[in-house]
Amino acid sequence: MLSLALLGCSSNSAGNMESTSESSNMFTFAWPRDIGEMNPHVYNPSQLFAQSMLYEPLVSYQDGGELKPHLAESWEISDDGKEYLFHLRKDVKFSDGTSFNAEIVKKNFDAILKNVDMHGWLGFIPKIAQTEAIDEYTFKLTLTEPYYPTIQELAVVRPVRFLGEAGFPQDGDTSKGVEKPIGTGPWVLDEYKVDEFAVFKRNENYWGEHPSVEKIKVKVIPDAETRILAFEKGDLDLVYGEGVISIDSFKQLESTGSYGTSISEPVATRQLVMNTNKEQLSDVRVRQALHYGFNKQAMVEGVTSGLEEKADYILPTNLPYTSNVDTTKVEYNVEKAKQLLDEAGWMLPEGKNVREKDGKPLEIELMYNSAEVIQKTMAETLQSEWAGLGVKLNIVGVELTTQVERFKANEFDMNFYSNFGAPYDPHTFVNMMNTEGFGFREAISSYPNKEELMIQIAEVQKTTDENERQQLYTAILGSLQEQSAIVPISYIKKIAIYQKDVSNFTFPGNRDEHPFTGISVNE
Repeated sequence: MLSLALLGCSSNSAGNMESTSESSNMFTFAWPRDIGEMNPHVYNPSQLFAQSMLYEPLVSYQDGGELKPHLAESWEISDDGKEYLFHLRKDVKFSDGTSFNAEIVKKNFDAILKNVDMHGWLGFIPKIAQTEAIDEYTFKLTLTEPYYPTIQELAVVRPVRFLGEAGFPQDGDTSKGVEKPIGTGPWVLDEYKVDEFAVFKRNENYWGEHPSVEKIKVKVIPDAETRILAFEKGDLDLVYGEGVISIDSFKQLESTGSYGTSISEPVATRQLVMNTNKEQLSDVRVRQALHYGFNKQAMVEGVTSGLEEKADYILPTNLPYTSNVDTTKVEYNVEKAKQLLDEAGWMLPEGKNVREKDGKPLEIELMYNSAEVIQKTMAETLQSEWAGLGVKLNIVGVELTTQVERFKANEFDMNFYSNFGAPYDPHTFVNMMNTEGFGFREAISSYPNKEELMIQIAEVQKTTDENERQQLYTAILGSLQEQSAIVPISYIKKIAIYQKDVSNFTFPGNRDEHPFTGISVNE
């Protein structure tokens, strides 16, 4: 998924129309890149927030991991965990007025299944054995084997969302494009000029509660400073997201008291991943020493001005199955860190600044994304703090593409990473431990209980018993953290800053959903 985020924007235009008038009830928002082709079944350049404005899921993900009915008003799962029967809403129309029913649900699933390789990262899709329209409003999904995260994965923004009949190309293969962006969501794409703006108008056929604002205009503003200037001029109602503006800018605007601001609950954990294949990091005592050996609280406060929160656990505890993880919190303790390094045989020779073992220095490389200021500053902080332990940390800034490629290819000592968040975790994060091409198999390769861990990870996907599932996650996440190859640093949060006349702003439970539900602009 991270690799997909690197692809460029499309130059295709769905209409390529230029705005001629401003609505008196228009909400204006900025985004760093073009919204993309608005195809529900593909990835970048289509932007997640925009896709979620038009296209809806069978099931929605809410705060705390609660899964609620959406286009499906209810569902039943067979005792063996292989069959899912969905009872669809009868009052849903697509934006062109056509009916939403089991046949169109099947057609969308079948279009996705034509390109299983593209969508195989989503665990349940390769396991689909059959799709059936039982009657007009009953859809059945049959899997080859039980896979408990199926319902949770149906809540993700792409690819399992629903395109109307008129949007399908003649051959039904949506991977090559769609005829029209027709969904069941609360918004319809109204006007669009590639790389400049998109205007969404209210879907008057919407089955749910109608939005308060008539239109939402998305201005494409790639530069963060330009976004801030536009906001201060009053050209934007909202700036929202992760990394959309600098922390300094957010704090400065917040301090004026002239705007509304919000900070979300944790959406992901910023982590430090250590490759235990590397000799210096193969000993758990060295990894634990490095964890004890930096002041996490001071670093998070200093680097993020308190915008992020010190992380005690490798996943935020507001995700499903993560609140009961039984593992020891690691608190800053320089003496403990030095003691562990001594026990591991890495001694500090007299007159030298770097520890040695068998004539080799304790020298490690940390890779970071050169375009991300937070990673760079955290890397410099770690370099300074670990030098006090006698550890030489070489920090290397690389482009995001290189960072991803090197992580996947096992060409790293240490790397910054963050998990996908809701609605993907914890199962997606845990599954990556046993999947080639993510870097995590190498990170945990020297764990003494690796084989047992792999068995538990395979078992938890198939569990149909809720208590057993919780016990497995508690064991898996606790073990991953205790071995210290994945060190939690901070909890990442979304920010929002908006004009004073904006009300009812809330963060969605799903990290990728649009934030416009219920939002209004006071006249």
